[in-house]
Amino acid sequence: MSADERGYPDFQDHLKTLNDKGLLRTIDAPINKDTEMHPLVRWQFRGGVPESQRSAFLFTNIKDSKHKTYDMPVVVGALAATPEIYSIGMGVPVDEIGDKWTHAIANPIDPVEVDEAACQEVVITGDDLIGPGNGLESLPVPISSPGWDAAPYFTATGVITKDPETGVQNMGTYRGGLKAPNRLGVRMSSRAGGAEGYLHWLKYQKCGDKTMDCVFVIGAPPPICFMGPQKMPIGVDEMTVAGALLGAPVRMVKAKTVDLMIPADAELIIEGLIDTELLEPEGPFGESHGHIALEDFNMSMIVTAITHKSNAVLASIISQVTPSESSVIKRVAYEPMYLNHLRNNLSLKCVKKVSLHEPLTNIRKVIFVQMEKGTSRTEVWRALNGASMLRADSGKYVIAVDQDIDPDNADSIFWALAYRANPIEDMQILPHRARGHGPKAKDRPSEDSTLLIDATMKGDMPPLALPKKEYMEHAKEIWERLQLPTLTPQSPWHGYEMGHWSDDWEDSAVRAVQGFYHVNGENSYARRRSGVKPETPVWEVLED
Repeated sequence: MSADERGYPDFQDHLKTLNDKGLLRTIDAPINKDTEMHPLVRWQFRGGVPESQRSAFLFTNIKDSKHKTYDMPVVVGALAATPEIYSIGMGVPVDEIGDKWTHAIANPIDPVEVDEAACQEVVITGDDLIGPGNGLESLPVPISSPGWDAAPYFTATGVITKDPETGVQNMGTYRGGLKAPNRLGVRMSSRAGGAEGYLHWLKYQKCGDKTMDCVFVIGAPPPICFMGPQKMPIGVDEMTVAGALLGAPVRMVKAKTVDLMIPADAELIIEGLIDTELLEPEGPFGESHGHIALEDFNMSMIVTAITHKSNAVLASIISQVTPSESSVIKRVAYEPMYLNHLRNNLSLKCVKKVSLHEPLTNIRKVIFVQMEKGTSRTEVWRALNGASMLRADSGKYVIAVDQDIDPDNADSIFWALAYRANPIEDMQILPHRARGHGPKAKDRPSEDSTLLIDATMKGDMPPLALPKKEYMEHAKEIWERLQLPTLTPQSPWHGYEMGHWSDDWEDSAVRAVQGFYHVNGENSYARRRSGVKPETPVWEVLED
């Protein structure tokens, strides 16, 4: 079925678009999924490769450590190796992603049921799920953190469960680690603001049901994939918002062995039953907070069916230490969500941008709020508090900065803290924050807290002491003409005004570069004074 017939492109249409744009690298050489695949792709996040040069990787010649080979290819990075790849999946430029999310959430489209589905062209059930090489072992599931992980696991998941009271389905992104050919470990976050699937599990448990129906969706059309990490209000069916993102109703089909509806155009489906009574140890595994998650008691699922397209591609994402594909997926969606909350829900039009710090901290812990120059102190603090309270697991450190401060440049942030914030006046500590997303360690406090910092300018300041933009640009032209090493400008790379700069000083600077510094000397000689202390600012004397 074509994209026109479906009403939207599927995952393989997306891969073709990436390939046409030079954003998909096909690796035909033999690659070990257990030891080589994720480490190879990881280098584009940890090897100093510019974000613009990251790509998706399609592996077509896959083996494992036991020398087993696989017919199904694996793609890593195809959802969000970069914001550009994410935007291609969304069908809009990067700077329009936030508006598209806002519109989709406000204008959901109900899915439609179909009788036949590409995701069920191949159906594996019964004895074919049991025994070495069968079931889950027939799939080329990679190990994400070789040397630490206890098993291969699914990462690019959309896990569907259903509220037993309302009948409304939910889809979240949860880890699925292989336990046996027909058994999967399932990790649903139980912390505050965590997984709605966990809340469903509690309801099944309360009702006395021994099992909960569950489906793992792999390789759905990208906007459906993006719904898993995006947090919707409790009770919202993600497929209605996905339909709005796609611009057409999501085509859904009944699962083969459980009472759930699934995206008809997905690449791969794992159906099963989650035990509501017994939990089993799961892990260790790499986690998105950047540490190895040690063994926890978590859910397990008996697989009742595996279905997939006849030419399916298994999608996997790079997670764990950030930046990663996992953090790009969240950051590109969460930043517009925060901006919309502050500007529209709290009417803080003075907020110009929200930036979630990504490298190593995984976007949740450190939030930067860029404020319009001259914003009143009360509005800055309202913005800081508003950003800290939106999500239970985000906002341990929230820092307000001016628009000239680049949140992605640590030196720029330290500069703002050094000269624009007075700790005793411009910092507040809020107690009683849930510990949230992070590594579990012995003797770790049960609660966390929040630090709010106003690192904005409290008044006009002198210009930044770098040559003006036009002089730096001209010097760059000379640099390149001389074929000197390639420049990567670091913000700030030119001087600019910050309010405290007079026309007289501007005229003096113009005369200096024109070679008439002596005129400035004549002017200063004419303004000599007695009875003042050295280093007394001239503007203070003139104001008096």
